[in-house]
Amino acid sequence: MTAVRVGFAMCGSFCTFSKALEQMEELLRHGYEIIPIMSFNACTTDTRFGSAKEIREKVELLCGRKIIGTIEAAEPLGPKKMTDILLVAPCTGNTAAKLAHAVTDTPVTMAVKSHLRQGKPVVLAIATNDALGASAQNIGRLMNSRHYYFVPFRQDDPLQKPNSLVADFTLIPKTLALAWEGKQLQPVLC
Repeated sequence: MTAVRVGFAMCGSFCTFSKALEQMEELLRHGYEIIPIMSFNACTTDTRFGSAKEIREKVELLCGRKIIGTIEAAEPLGPKKMTDILLVAPCTGNTAAKLAHAVTDTPVTMAVKSHLRQGKPVVLAIATNDALGASAQNIGRLMNSRHYYFVPFRQDDPLQKPNSLVADFTLIPKTLALAWEGKQLQPVLC
């Protein structure tokens, strides 16, 4: 039996990168093959959470392959059937908006568009400070779209950031397994 090939796409919610990398390691331990994909910002921006170079090196070392970091490199994912399931973790409000409105201008949005050509599942691990504000309509649109599944999420700091939602990254493996079967892990709001 061959390993399930997960396109693991990372966007610029830098404060959640450590959680995303922990789950990348967990998926590898479960026997998944990881194809790493990063948005332009995720791939090139140094932040207080780490340098872009360090993060890229860690991802490539874990996965044993180069990151897909350009639109051109992401485009063949669907036609060449390179992924069985695609995970966007973290998925920012910006990326969710682009996906909801079919804007394809980053390696991650191109990867999703290309992957969806095959009618395969896309799992989103939302991490955005405006999920219950301006991004709510885009998240709702995606929740009502075929082939999209969500890692269950919650308010991460309701008093200081009342519009912010973050996925429970520890639920990524369960969410992927169910999405593979065409089912949404419940409850979505945890």
